[in-house]
Amino acid sequence: MDLLDSMQVFVAVVERGSLAAAAQAQGISPTMAGNHLRGLEKRLGLQLLVRTTRRQRLTAFGEGYYARCREILALVADTDRQAETQRLAPAGILRVSAPVSFGTYGLTPRLGDYLAQHPQVTLDLVLSDRVQDLVEEGIDIAIRIGELADSSLVARPLAPYVMWCCAAPGYLAQRGMPKHLADLEAHDCLGIDPRALHQWRAQTGTPFGPLPPGRLHLNNGPALRLAALQGLGVILQPAFLLQDDVAAGRLIRLFQGQELTRPLTALYPQTRWRSVTVRSFVEFLLAEFTP
Repeated sequence: MDLLDSMQVFVAVVERGSLAAAAQAQGISPTMAGNHLRGLEKRLGLQLLVRTTRRQRLTAFGEGYYARCREILALVADTDRQAETQRLAPAGILRVSAPVSFGTYGLTPRLGDYLAQHPQVTLDLVLSDRVQDLVEEGIDIAIRIGELADSSLVARPLAPYVMWCCAAPGYLAQRGMPKHLADLEAHDCLGIDPRALHQWRAQTGTPFGPLPPGRLHLNNGPALRLAALQGLGVILQPAFLLQDDVAAGRLIRLFQGQELTRPLTALYPQTRWRSVTVRSFVEFLLAEFTP
């Protein structure tokens, strides 16, 4: 008899409580189920179950063997699923989470190529600056900026997230051009994330103090860009959000050569890697945002 079939029958007998119930679940006769069980015990030379007319119980060896059988059968099923996945093209709904500014200006403009390559995939892009629980919220892949806390998630580094410090020409004409990072202490600094500021200090080795927050408090990148264009203060935002304004002279880029670079990472649960759809999107991210 096939060993894996016999293991499946044995596990079914334990979990369903009787040979008859196990036989029904496996689609075989009770006689055949008994043959599988006796064949296993003969092969092992040890008794797995103590059976009476009213009940059954595992022997001490049977308890350990039951646990190992479940592990082996799970591995076999997992291998079968992986083989099936390899044969399938990416398809279905893929739920991806990304920070608002990066997702809007960095990721979305590139998604057309991915969707053209994989016509059976539907992308559900969730834009949020909140750190989401991937498992609880059904997220397949998350893109995060900054240093990561320890976790069981698989982390794939992407190209660094470059941030520019900018201000409008009119603002700088009125308040002066800061030459050193410490000069920002005399300027209106709009919406600069304290975590980014801490990384900037560490990266440049410049021990400047707390920065004045300015008279307008905002926590949204596109809104901060508009505020800077109005001459309301200095901002620290991703390069892809500001590059057109800098090229057109609407904003002045400060501290060139001392730009803040923050880690950009794609995260996913280990179990998601079995999905060919998840793998295809991770490979797309790695190609588009090469470390």
